[in-house]
Amino acid sequence: MSHACHDHACNAAPSAAASPAYRRVLWVALVLNASMFGVEVAAGLAAGSVSLLADAVDFFGDAANYGLSLAVLGMGLAWRARAAAVKGLSMGAFGVFVLARAGWSLWHGEVPEPVTMGLVGALALAVNVAVAVMLYRWREGDANMRSVWLCSRNDALGNLAVMAAALGVFGTGSAWPDLLVAGVMAALALSASRAVLRQARQELRDVDGVSAAAAAPAPATPRQPAARH
Repeated sequence: MSHACHDHACNAAPSAAASPAYRRVLWVALVLNASMFGVEVAAGLAAGSVSLLADAVDFFGDAANYGLSLAVLGMGLAWRARAAAVKGLSMGAFGVFVLARAGWSLWHGEVPEPVTMGLVGALALAVNVAVAVMLYRWREGDANMRSVWLCSRNDALGNLAVMAAALGVFGTGSAWPDLLVAGVMAALALSASRAVLRQARQELRDVDGVSAAAAAPAPATPRQPAARH
């Protein structure tokens, strides 16, 4: 589906984004993500898990993104598109960070503790599924709203992958399942970053086009010849 501003979803986005219900959902998501950031940092360091640390950074990024979304609610499409571009860049930076951290762990040969990975991954999954369900009705809005939905969707998928990695580490005694999941999470982040940035650029082009059309001088009315008597 096209996401240009002439679409119904784009036209409906400002009023939907400014609704009290959407604001409440973003505040709940902000608090939950900030809390899970602290939980996963502690658990990831204790368990030596790259995927848990990666998920912790993701929770932090999402908390910041929800705060940014709250700041631009009710603003014009251009500001919401710029906010989405910032979030798209942050998702891309997250993907690069995860790849770098996975390489560091591979070099040092760390094997994570699987029980902590599994338990914390299950808790994170419950949180992210709850947030994704709350945000589902706004998934087809403008780039800013869509980026919030994509963050929640990717987080839930990432938590399932962390739990699978925990099972793999438990069964093999190797760090490879943890590292493979970290790579998948990085790919999800980079893919979502690309999608959000593409839509944000399109929305900014649409806004520029409307502004240019509004600023263009009206065409001169042809002068009518004087009537002959």
